Amino acid sequence: MREPPYPTVLKPYGETLVEVARQRPEIVCLSADLTRQCEVDLFRDEIPDRFINVGMAEAHMMSMAGALAREGHIPFAHTFGVFATRRPYDQIINSIAYPNLPVRIVGFMPGVSSPGGPSHQAIEDVALMRAIPNMTVIDVADATEIRQAVPAIVDLPGPVYLRLKRGEIPVIFDDEHEFSLTQAQVLVDGDDVALLANGMMLSAALSASQVLHQAGVSAAVVNVPVVKPIDATTVLDVASRVRAMVTAENHTIVGGLGSAVAEVLAEAGSGTRLSRVGLADTFAEGARSGPWLFRKYGLTTQNVVDAAWRALGREGEAPTAEPVPSTEGEYAPV
Repeated sequence: MREPPYPTVLKPYGETLVEVARQRPEIVCLSADLTRQCEVDLFRDEIPDRFINVGMAEAHMMSMAGALAREGHIPFAHTFGVFATRRPYDQIINSIAYPNLPVRIVGFMPGVSSPGGPSHQAIEDVALMRAIPNMTVIDVADATEIRQAVPAIVDLPGPVYLRLKRGEIPVIFDDEHEFSLTQAQVLVDGDDVALLANGMMLSAALSASQVLHQAGVSAAVVNVPVVKPIDATTVLDVASRVRAMVTAENHTIVGGLGSAVAEVLAEAGSGTRLSRVGLADTFAEGARSGPWLFRKYGLTTQNVVDAAWRALGREGEAPTAEPVPSTEGEYAPV
């Protein structure tokens, strides 16, 4: 793994989708009038005969994607996460998930990575999609995982929801990293507390682990890109080796990664204490600065450190964590 500030790249998803589609003629690309914003202007320009811009009609796009899948295509449908889930939910269920069709729904600008306020912030998309039978839900952390996840989901049975950051994408993992649809990855070993994270919160978890280690706390870090079906085996194995667990997600704490981990622990009768870092059952607001929103709504390295400190019952104040350095442009507004 690399150290922050992480280098960034542009449009790793768009480039990878084009590369895979050149090898797989079944792939078709749909856009709900957010073509450049979802990186599929590259697909439009390179493979125009398999590109469809449906306009600002997300429900129609999902029904169309289901119909295309019935005819043997593998549709990739693109828009912002909030418009990919809340708005066309009924069509996703009836046209895609119930018939268990291979539609790949790609939602950009997760959680409070959007400055657009509640109308544009997909803070409950993971919870919504987790609740749908047959749906696989993925929240990747960096460009390396994006490049590996796209080909991995092409032949996956049933529908997939892929949650992606927009703009300049950090490169956290080296090329040796292996994205898995079935296994979470223990990135850092530790036996006091385990920090389980994905998406835009993985960098905070990695930095929090270093801060805690310097304060004498052995903190494991587990990357959980696949929220459904969650890798219960790894979650329980890690839980058996630590005294507390902390989940960190750019999403409401209701129904997302934290809830998935809690369900695994509860059903297995695990007594390991769990603390969840995420939006505390609240809508966020608009802002010009992504880091400002992450600070206001408790999604920083310091929040992860504080949660681990409390979960372990440590006395005194938690160690201070400096903000994770970021590259200019990593936070992309609408």
